Amino acid sequence: MQRSTYVLLSLFMLFAYGHANAADNYPTKPVRVVVPFAPGGINDVLARILSQKLTENLGSTIVIDNRGGAGGTLGSNIVAHAAPDGYTLLFSSSSTIAVSPSMYSNLPYDPVQDFSAIAQVASVGSVLVVHPTIPAQTVKELIAYAKANPGKLNYGSAGAGASQHLASELFKTMAGINMVHVPYKGGGPAMADLLAGQISLMIELLPTALPQIKGGKIRALAVSIPKRSPVLPDLPTIAETLPGYDLTIWTGMLAPGGTPKEIVQRLSAAVLTVLKSPDMRERLASQGAEPVGDTPAEFSAYIKKEIARWAVVVKASGARAD
Repeated sequence: MQRSTYVLLSLFMLFAYGHANAADNYPTKPVRVVVPFAPGGINDVLARILSQKLTENLGSTIVIDNRGGAGGTLGSNIVAHAAPDGYTLLFSSSSTIAVSPSMYSNLPYDPVQDFSAIAQVASVGSVLVVHPTIPAQTVKELIAYAKANPGKLNYGSAGAGASQHLASELFKTMAGINMVHVPYKGGGPAMADLLAGQISLMIELLPTALPQIKGGKIRALAVSIPKRSPVLPDLPTIAETLPGYDLTIWTGMLAPGGTPKEIVQRLSAAVLTVLKSPDMRERLASQGAEPVGDTPAEFSAYIKKEIARWAVVVKASGARAD
């Protein structure tokens, strides 16, 4: 064997051994999970619930890092270009991974190539809520009020391209009404302004809206999913008034593209173990979220399908972020 070939083979074996050894020992330090929205929103709530259990499972601290802005694309871009070593992860939702490609003409990351899918965590429904000063008690009455007061209603969202934005634009289009969009850096700040009466309404995700609904601070009119929610069984669906309306959101965990498969599998197994625990499933269900859990390959294939599905929804709504 020529010396040059021997050297190359030796270097390759050393690299492979080091690579595998790093994966076997992973994690050896705290893991940063970037939530691309401000504190208080659905991604933040679910990420913190999950991180508590993952810390126990992985034996290493999970640190939540909120990086809100631009509908979640700023935080997502940070992870897309982070070192692929498993120590910077993304806890995101369909808005930044599946919706943004159709909302932004110059998205700074590729949702398929720049990420390694780990696992889908949960699917979540939304609920149409209004400030108590809005006289409508039903979806039908809200539509009638909006038509009688064109341009008077404004709605909040976690940013251009976020789930609340798209859900409201689709509602606006299907109902034939005019509402003004007020974007925020996360669902938390938007909800705060709804509670203060600075905005009229939101189509907010169930986990973050439920406490305010139960506290009587905002009025719920309908849920966005095709069937009534177990946590609000008496509340109708938007589709009962606007047939065909359906906005179901998913959340999931991803790593930078090129992260070693061994580390991705380690993380995926940890997430699945956590999601199978009865107390975790109960906590998510109480929030209006349905645990999912899948393999990296299944989640990756699902993301591709979702990008195509949301492209149709975005086109139908006419919504754009730029």
